[in-house]
Amino acid sequence: MFENVLGQQASGQLVQDIEADTLAPAMLFSGPSASGKGTAALELGRVISCEEESRAIWNCDCPACVRHRLLIHPDLLCLGRRPFSAEIAASAAAFLREDAGSSVCILFIRSIRKLLSRFNPVLWEDEPKGKAISPLVNSLEEDLDELSSLTADGDSPKRDSLAKLVEGMLKSAYKLESEGMGEYIPIAQMRRAAWWGRLTPAGRGKLLLIENADRMQEEARNSMLKLLEEPPARLSLVLTTSRPGSLLPTMLSRLRPYRFFARDTVVEEEVIRRVFRDQVIGNREQVIGKNVIGGYLDSFLPVSGLTLEALAAFFAASVAYKAALLSKKQGRGLSDETVLLGKFCAPKAEAAGFGRPQGSSDAVVSLIVERAEKFEIRSLFGRFLSCLLEQASSSQRSGQGAGAFLPSLSYHKIWRESTHWADTAVGIYNLRPAQVLEKLFTELSRGLSNGSSCGMA
Repeated sequence: MFENVLGQQASGQLVQDIEADTLAPAMLFSGPSASGKGTAALELGRVISCEEESRAIWNCDCPACVRHRLLIHPDLLCLGRRPFSAEIAASAAAFLREDAGSSVCILFIRSIRKLLSRFNPVLWEDEPKGKAISPLVNSLEEDLDELSSLTADGDSPKRDSLAKLVEGMLKSAYKLESEGMGEYIPIAQMRRAAWWGRLTPAGRGKLLLIENADRMQEEARNSMLKLLEEPPARLSLVLTTSRPGSLLPTMLSRLRPYRFFARDTVVEEEVIRRVFRDQVIGNREQVIGKNVIGGYLDSFLPVSGLTLEALAAFFAASVAYKAALLSKKQGRGLSDETVLLGKFCAPKAEAAGFGRPQGSSDAVVSLIVERAEKFEIRSLFGRFLSCLLEQASSSQRSGQGAGAFLPSLSYHKIWRESTHWADTAVGIYNLRPAQVLEKLFTELSRGLSNGSSCGMA
């Protein structure tokens, strides 16, 4: 068990608890992105459902394990958003590179199923939005059936047929993630998940997996706390997060912690070799988060992490330029923070071919939206904001070696509040990214020009 989780001591701790029959009813898997938290949680679901007394290895052929490997077991329920598109794209590339009958076929199917699992009818019953996204869900289900028939025993399918099918599945998956997934776990889904958890399992045990549990609506947190206070028998509850400090103390006190650490480069490259049958080439790892696996996955998206970083630099440099124009117009001196921001970001944007900073929000936003493929993969918008926040912070660190300069608290507050507002506006209120970027540019420029907090609302 847990053979598919490499380089993490937490998997060994889980094995010990399972073998000693001391597994806690509720657990917290915490650690950085791409550290194996979700993989370990899904493997735990397979282990607790396995029909073999020995709690068999990964390739156990009991009916429960077969269904868990395909992520279609009725005793598995998943909530929470994660960047599905990157993993799906990388898995699709591996599948098309390799023989259709190999294990990478399962890898691709699982990547699609991880997304579809968030649209389990249990979670979407009576949801008005469910009717709008059901055609996409049904389309992907039908495509998975067709994929199974094409890769069944017999003659190898034609490469063109597979490529065309996979291309259509990628488009549907990107659209489903963008239109169907919210940034935060809603109270209605948490209540339905709690109801599901109290039902008798179809097999030996159930797993409720809540990924990025720190991104819950307030009411959903309270509902989760009630479930933790009275955990149902035969239910294992796993929460994952990269920010354990964001969870309620009362919630943390009821969770057994398992810590997942950032793996070294050699181990991450081994994960890529074993899982995706590939190796890191060139600058694939040089993207958001700077971890090899995250960089590798992002490299398969239509918009790379390097492009998002350069676009964020262009946006930040243009904000600094606009703030300088406003300061001059108002007869104010230019702040040190704004000067450093422009000097740090402008060369990066120009080196990427985006030209000099612009004072027009229309010009800036049009370029960014066009180069980011209109943010049709909605998770790209959140990554762009992360890049933007990093550019704002890094620019100030770049100037600290020249003297005792430290950026003001208002500078950091402006960027934190504005990017949080933008994330919420797109993720929860479903505003158009272009519309949000227009306001973000205007408010940031004004805030930097007078040193006050932005009035985002």
